[in-house]
Amino acid sequence: QVQLVESGGGLVQAGGSLRLSCALSGRTFATYAMGWFRQAPGKEREFVSAISRGGLSTSYADSVKGRFTISKDNAKDTVYLQMNTLKPEDTAVYYCAADQNWFELVNGSRVDYWGKGALVTISS
Repeated sequence: QVQLVESGGGLVQAGGSLRLSCALSGRTFATYAMGWFRQAPGKEREFVSAISRGGLSTSYADSVKGRFTISKDNAKDTVYLQMNTLKPEDTAVYYCAADQNWFELVNGSRVDYWGKGALVTISS
Protein backbone atom coordinates (compact mmCIF):
# COMPACT_ATOMS: atom_id res chain seq x y z
CA GLN A 1 0.00 0.00 0.00
CA VAL A 2 1.34 3.39 -0.99
CA GLN A 3 1.46 6.05 1.71
CA LEU A 4 2.67 9.60 1.90
CA VAL A 5 2.79 10.80 5.49
CA GLU A 6 3.45 14.45 6.29
CA SER A 7 4.70 15.75 9.61
CA GLY A 8 6.01 18.99 11.07
CA GLY A 9 3.02 21.26 10.75
CA GLY A 10 1.95 23.54 13.57
CA LEU A 11 1.44 27.07 14.81
CA VAL A 12 4.21 29.62 14.59
CA GLN A 13 4.46 33.39 14.72
CA ALA A 14 5.11 35.46 11.63
CA GLY A 15 8.80 35.57 10.86
CA GLY A 16 9.37 32.12 12.30
CA SER A 17 10.33 28.82 10.68
CA LEU A 18 8.95 25.34 10.28
CA ARG A 19 10.17 22.23 8.53
CA LEU A 20 7.74 19.83 6.93
CA SER A 21 8.68 16.23 6.25
CA CYS A 22 7.00 13.68 4.04
CA ALA A 23 7.84 9.99 3.95
CA LEU A 24 6.86 7.73 1.07
CA SER A 25 6.27 4.04 1.63
CA GLY A 26 5.17 1.30 -0.72
CA ARG A 27 7.09 2.58 -3.74
CA THR A 28 10.70 3.14 -4.73
CA PHE A 29 11.25 6.69 -3.51
CA ALA A 30 14.20 7.43 -5.76
CA THR A 31 12.05 6.99 -8.87
CA TYR A 32 9.66 9.76 -7.87
CA ALA A 33 9.79 13.50 -8.18
CA MET A 34 8.34 14.99 -5.03
CA GLY A 35 6.46 18.16 -4.38
CA TRP A 36 4.48 20.30 -2.00
CA PHE A 37 1.17 22.00 -2.59
CA ARG A 38 -0.97 24.02 -0.23
CA GLN A 39 -4.59 24.98 0.17
CA ALA A 40 -5.64 27.98 2.19
CA PRO A 41 -9.18 28.34 3.55
CA GLY A 42 -11.55 29.26 0.74
CA LYS A 43 -8.90 28.94 -1.93
CA GLU A 44 -7.87 26.35 -4.48
CA ARG A 45 -4.88 24.12 -3.96
CA GLU A 46 -1.72 25.69 -5.34
CA PHE A 47 1.77 24.55 -6.21
CA VAL A 48 4.50 25.42 -3.71
CA SER A 49 7.64 23.53 -4.67
CA ALA A 50 8.98 20.42 -6.37
CA ILE A 51 12.21 18.49 -6.58
CA SER A 52 13.33 16.05 -9.26
CA ARG A 53 14.00 12.37 -8.68
CA GLY A 54 17.71 12.84 -8.21
CA GLY A 55 17.32 16.09 -6.36
CA LEU A 56 19.25 18.16 -8.88
CA SER A 57 16.32 20.25 -10.12
CA THR A 58 13.92 22.28 -8.04
CA SER A 59 11.02 24.59 -8.70
CA TYR A 60 9.29 27.13 -6.48
CA ALA A 61 6.20 29.28 -6.61
CA ASP A 62 7.08 32.96 -6.80
CA SER A 63 5.37 33.55 -3.47
CA VAL A 64 7.85 31.33 -1.60
CA LYS A 65 11.09 31.85 -3.55
CA GLY A 66 13.93 32.82 -1.27
CA ARG A 67 12.02 31.72 1.84
CA PHE A 68 11.30 28.02 1.30
CA THR A 69 13.78 25.27 0.46
CA ILE A 70 12.87 21.78 -0.73
CA SER A 71 15.24 18.85 -0.29
CA LYS A 72 15.09 15.11 -0.75
CA ASP A 73 16.86 12.30 1.07
CA ASN A 74 16.63 9.15 -1.03
CA ALA A 75 18.27 7.12 1.74
CA LYS A 76 15.43 8.02 4.11
CA ASP A 77 12.62 8.05 1.52
CA THR A 78 11.77 11.51 2.75
CA VAL A 79 11.25 14.96 1.24
CA TYR A 80 11.52 18.11 3.30
CA LEU A 81 10.23 21.65 3.01
CA GLN A 82 12.15 24.16 5.11
CA MET A 83 9.99 27.24 5.52
CA ASN A 84 11.60 30.44 6.80
CA THR A 85 10.37 34.00 7.28
CA LEU A 86 6.83 32.72 7.43
CA LYS A 87 3.94 35.08 6.78
CA PRO A 88 0.27 34.88 7.78
CA GLU A 89 -0.57 34.29 4.11
CA ASP A 90 1.42 31.03 4.27
CA THR A 91 -1.32 29.61 6.49
CA ALA A 92 -2.71 26.55 4.74
CA VAL A 93 -2.90 22.80 4.69
CA TYR A 94 0.28 21.59 3.03
CA TYR A 95 0.10 18.46 0.91
CA CYS A 96 2.95 16.24 -0.14
CA ALA A 97 2.81 14.82 -3.66
CA ALA A 98 4.71 12.16 -5.59
CA ASP A 99 4.83 11.55 -9.32
CA GLN A 100 7.21 9.84 -11.70
CA ASN A 101 6.56 12.55 -14.27
CA TRP A 102 8.00 15.98 -13.46
CA PHE A 103 5.53 17.94 -15.58
CA GLU A 104 2.53 16.16 -14.13
CA LEU A 105 3.81 16.85 -10.64
CA VAL A 106 4.41 20.57 -11.17
CA ASN A 107 1.08 20.91 -12.93
CA GLY A 108 -0.66 19.11 -10.09
CA SER A 109 -3.44 17.74 -12.26
CA ARG A 110 -2.52 14.06 -12.57
CA VAL A 111 -0.36 13.43 -9.55
CA ASP A 112 0.25 9.77 -8.73
CA TYR A 113 0.00 10.07 -4.95
CA TRP A 114 -1.07 12.65 -2.39
CA GLY A 115 -0.55 12.86 1.32
CA LYS A 116 -3.38 13.71 3.68
CA GLY A 117 -1.99 17.11 4.53
CA ALA A 118 -0.37 18.99 7.40
CA LEU A 119 -1.84 22.17 8.83
CA VAL A 120 0.46 25.18 9.04
CA THR A 121 -0.85 28.23 10.86
CA ILE A 122 1.05 31.50 10.99
CA SER A 123 -0.06 34.07 13.53
CA SER A 124 0.51 37.77 13.00
